Amino acid sequence: MLSIDFLDDVRRMNKRQLYYQVLNFGMIVSSALMIWKGLMVVTGSESPIVVVLSGSMEPAFHRGDLLFLTNRVEDPIRVGEILSKNSQRGLCDMSR
Repeated sequence: MLSIDFLDDVRRMNKRQLYYQVLNFGMIVSSALMIWKGLMVVTGSESPIVVVLSGSMEPAFHRGDLLFLTNRVEDPIRVGEILSKNSQRGLCDMSR
């Protein structure tokens, strides 16, 4: 059992090792959040990276593809560009 083995490993750690593991985990989470916030500032988008959830964007994008979004106000919208908007469910709706 994985969970029992994990708990046994935690019990065997001394306080210094446990604090070190918690600190490492906190640094990883805070680094990921800083990168996300940095991407939000650079792109001007609330969701700078989204995942394609359905097959409606095929053949250009398939399910599971990652899309990098930008929100440049100074560039006009042109024919053929893909638009995104927030839906009622809190997801990002994409349309061509």
